[in-house]
Amino acid sequence: MTTLLIQTQSVPLTVNFPALKSISVEQFYEFCLANRDLRIERTASGEVIIMPPAFSDTGNRNMKIALQLGNWAEQDGTGEVFDSSAGFTLPNGAIRSPDGSWIKLERWDALSEEQKASFAPICPDFVIELRSQSDTLSGLRNKMQEYIDNGTLLGLLIDRKNRNVYIYRPNQEPEILENPETVSGEPVLPGFVLRMAKIW
Repeated sequence: MTTLLIQTQSVPLTVNFPALKSISVEQFYEFCLANRDLRIERTASGEVIIMPPAFSDTGNRNMKIALQLGNWAEQDGTGEVFDSSAGFTLPNGAIRSPDGSWIKLERWDALSEEQKASFAPICPDFVIELRSQSDTLSGLRNKMQEYIDNGTLLGLLIDRKNRNVYIYRPNQEPEILENPETVSGEPVLPGFVLRMAKIW
């Protein structure tokens, strides 16, 4: 049976589909094509999560993050940057859409054009998640750990509510920065500094 989680203001709504035990990547792709206006992810166990659109202030801050990351990536030239609408198929089978991400150019270029045109089978080297009012901190921390477990080298979880930034790296406990002015992307993103003033 497939479980469909619809995330409302703070609690996911679960809808069961008894005809399916789990939804395959191909079925998920078709589901997304049929529902282009929804924000949808798939867990490693085949659960489909439908999330509400980002609130306006969160979307504004997501854009400011994307601009900073995009400007750095354009100058650096060693990788490709993606916004919150991009979905990736992780090695564990989950399909996730981080708020911002970056992939080394040689890894991205190794994918076929067909793979790039779908939910690319690759885990980003760098991810950012920005907590919105509809997100639970525990849920986002689990998602960040999932990225790390699947190959992400550096992850930033920005908790605006408490003005904390959680820094995730492989084989380390998350580092917590309290109300930082800037956050460095070193050594994964050489020279990248995320300026927090307009994100808080």
